[in-house]
Amino acid sequence: MSMSPPTAQLRVKKHLTSSILLWVRTDQPRQTGLDYWKGPHSGIISATPGLEEYRQIHLAEHNPGLWPVTDGVETSIPDNRKIDGVAEVTFQSALAPLHGRKQTQLAYADEINVFRRTLLHAGPPNSSRWYDVAGPGETVGARALVYLRRRDGVGAGEFRKFVKTQLVPALAGTGVLKELRTQTFLPWVEKLWDTPNVAHDNPHDQHFHASLVLGFNDTASRAAFFTSDVIEELSSRLTPFASAIHAYDVTAALTYVKNGDILPHYEE
Repeated sequence: MSMSPPTAQLRVKKHLTSSILLWVRTDQPRQTGLDYWKGPHSGIISATPGLEEYRQIHLAEHNPGLWPVTDGVETSIPDNRKIDGVAEVTFQSALAPLHGRKQTQLAYADEINVFRRTLLHAGPPNSSRWYDVAGPGETVGARALVYLRRRDGVGAGEFRKFVKTQLVPALAGTGVLKELRTQTFLPWVEKLWDTPNVAHDNPHDQHFHASLVLGFNDTASRAAFFTSDVIEELSSRLTPFASAIHAYDVTAALTYVKNGDILPHYEE
């Protein structure tokens, strides 16, 4: 597995995406909450006008952190902040969120049925980027979701530039990824998603500033990636910019709205 940069310019699609980090209720079985999210709650979100895509990312219950120990970086995911899932909501335009306000109110009211904490991370238009890294006929059989926390003293613009111009080419250059999506976030504001009866506590030292979705052929390829020498070089590039790298094992990525259309059944 090499780290040579891709020889051709990466093709990329730029989007407006919001990600909602989710923690299911603990007063009922975890799977009960995940099933409700997959079922009744997904129908509410899917019906929101102006969506380009709606995808649920389900995370494994046992998630200590896939990224190996790195000096000066938090790679072990704290149990009390371990995420259960993420809702990826991609809009057709910058005005689309305004058209979906009525449906959003229904989502607000329904959250208490399944979640105990929700945190919305938003970015400006075009800050969500989907890179074309898969070859013809290649599919994704396993994924990892990585959250990055910007190191104190690193500016937001400097951090975004690093993700775009250094980290993405390095990841693509490994040649093993079948999916690569990145998001860089605006400063977190609770009022953007202040749903009733659900916690939104997010201490400043726990904020995230970017996320990566990494897709692989299968779980063996994913395991090989995180135990390979390439991780050492990636870590050396990340350490000056990131104080935390939380890499989650993804158990499912379920798409409910695709290319602006509500699917009759989610796609995996």
